[in-house]
Amino acid sequence: MRITSTVGAALLALGLAAGPAAADSASPSPSADDGAPTEAGTSFRTATEIDQGVTATANGSAGDYLYWSFPADTGQRPTVRATVKLPEAHAAETWQLDVYDGLRRRQACQYGAQTRTAAQDAASVELACTLRTVRAWSEPWANDPLPGTYYVRLTVVGLRTADLGLPVAAEVEVDSKDIGGSAAVDGSLAEPLVPGVAVSSEQDGREESSAVLSAIDPDDGWASGWWSDRWVWTAVGGVLAALAGVAGYSLTRGSGRPSRVPPGA
Repeated sequence: MRITSTVGAALLALGLAAGPAAADSASPSPSADDGAPTEAGTSFRTATEIDQGVTATANGSAGDYLYWSFPADTGQRPTVRATVKLPEAHAAETWQLDVYDGLRRRQACQYGAQTRTAAQDAASVELACTLRTVRAWSEPWANDPLPGTYYVRLTVVGLRTADLGLPVAAEVEVDSKDIGGSAAVDGSLAEPLVPGVAVSSEQDGREESSAVLSAIDPDDGWASGWWSDRWVWTAVGGVLAALAGVAGYSLTRGSGRPSRVPPGA
């Protein structure tokens, strides 16, 4: 009986000792992921993926290259906004916001302060870049924005050597305006310009290569490219033209039959 009580007490003590440890390991981290990225990549390959409408943050040092990536689909006109919070004491410095498409071609900004100089000891600097409307298809030689992944690069281009390495905090957000059928074109890409990694898989004794696309894509999937509200307006225009034709025929036909001409007249 004494042996049984001793073993029970030992097991109870062991359970009490293991309980807090298990509770500590199961408790969530105070920095739980809320869906908004809190870091940035340092190159195209390590760019942090963000969704449109989400504000991403990152801490870095003056002189670093900060990279993010986001999806943009046909008919969208993306606008990228960035805010850089600067240290309390610093010299005048110039920051620049660049946007690249899935082929890593630098895209021009329609409007927005893409490059801006922060005055000495300024608390922050704000940048913006509104791209051209994303097209479903383009000529190979053109530099038009196409559906797929877009990269955002934020860096300082004019900085005194003494200020290199000072801590900075960045915020980046991407929003899009849906332009619609006015930007529609006849044609579409076979696949969106989303970078992937080529892998090999063996099926039926044969090696087949395929591309694993990035996980980043629009919430409702990529557009097929053939549908736009231009089809709706085309159909409405056809109906209105038919009604106008019927109305015109009714007006020119007259309301009664012509009188019969008597014979011999």
